[in-house]
Amino acid sequence: MNLLSRLFPRLVKQDTALPQETAANTSTTSEKGRRPTPEDQIKYLYRLMWVDPDLRQAILDVREMDRLDGRVKRIHSRIARDTIKGGLIMQQAQSSDTLARQWDDFQRRLQLNRVEKLKSDARGLVMEGNLPIQWVLDTEFNVVAGVRMPSETILPNITEAGRFKDVKKAYIQFDVMTGTELAAFPLWQLFHARFDPDNFDDLGSLGRPFLDATRTTWRKLNMTEEDLVIRRRTRAPLRLGHVLKGASQDDIEKYRAQVEKDQHEITTDYYMNKEGGVSAVQGDANLDHVRDIVHLLDTFFAGSPLPKGMMGYTDGMARDILEDLKRDYYDEVDVLQDTLSFGYEAGFRLHLLLKGINPDAEDFTVTFAERRTETATQTTDRGLKLKALGLPQGMVWEELGYDPAYVEQRREWEAKNYDPYPEAGGGANPAKVSITPGNGRKGESATDINN
Repeated sequence: MNLLSRLFPRLVKQDTALPQETAANTSTTSEKGRRPTPEDQIKYLYRLMWVDPDLRQAILDVREMDRLDGRVKRIHSRIARDTIKGGLIMQQAQSSDTLARQWDDFQRRLQLNRVEKLKSDARGLVMEGNLPIQWVLDTEFNVVAGVRMPSETILPNITEAGRFKDVKKAYIQFDVMTGTELAAFPLWQLFHARFDPDNFDDLGSLGRPFLDATRTTWRKLNMTEEDLVIRRRTRAPLRLGHVLKGASQDDIEKYRAQVEKDQHEITTDYYMNKEGGVSAVQGDANLDHVRDIVHLLDTFFAGSPLPKGMMGYTDGMARDILEDLKRDYYDEVDVLQDTLSFGYEAGFRLHLLLKGINPDAEDFTVTFAERRTETATQTTDRGLKLKALGLPQGMVWEELGYDPAYVEQRREWEAKNYDPYPEAGGGANPAKVSITPGNGRKGESATDINN
């Protein structure tokens, strides 16, 4: 028996037993076969008593960085803006008017059609690494709001194995000032999206802010920049050295008082009746050669999702390297989009269940319209190339960010109302798309369309 079991035998015995409601969610093999280390058990006891102080401090530090440094604020804003680019949509494999109507109502009530709401949630996920969304119901069991909760006050109510003790009390919100429990949320009422948790299978392992690991570098960068300004103010001005050979202390004081008295006047002439001279003492002329700032900037942006070149620091960066860094950044944006959209989809599935609709029986996906941060020309060219490869038209529309069922429904409606040649199949032949490898920009393939 380890030290923890001897010190807290009753606590360990009670907390390692799962309730019947959550026993089905945890396999018997994992419960019996997993032998936690003493460090894990101590950490688990710490979770029982208080919210994670390391995560709370990281969130507070990142918020301070966002408030004081325009670079950090721009990073968070840029990531959030690229994440929600195109807005939130629901894609269906087969058109369903009921599902489309329910999604429109759900999106309107939760204001998911507003950029401000989506950007606020995206910034919260980036800055805090977590997105706890509380689903609010009305008297008719409609999900009328998805309220983003402060993640630094949320404590998962889990067992030592990382599973929920009771799904009726899955998350607890604490008042960190008084240590009192403010509210308890069942699992269906609070969806907790986590970004880069240390262990995804451990439900008590929360996510981390995007710039969590750059906090130390940011403090050094901020301190060095402030020291550089102080150094410039104290050492950069030009000074004059006055040498009065054989002068007494009274003569020096009298001469100094006269010179400092006339310093406000525009003059550079000094007159002496004793042997002496005035020589210029150069200030710190090599301030532009200080490499500490450059090193800290490189270190800071190396841990940032945004490459240094996309933030305006383009000195010495080749275009090809910048393109590779941009692709890596777009991959991070895709992960954020998937994490964020899955949370909204969970809320929509809850809404369908409350309406008596089985979401598992419907083939739909909630996602963002634009999966990649590209221009309209690049997106269209990519869709044409996929069509030339023979992919189904529905998959091409999904890749472009459109709902295939809605596109076909809109096409049929416009054919009835706007097509001047309805009997001739729309009055146009299907376009033929061909690809010429190596004939585009930077050796890429070129796209050609013929009717």
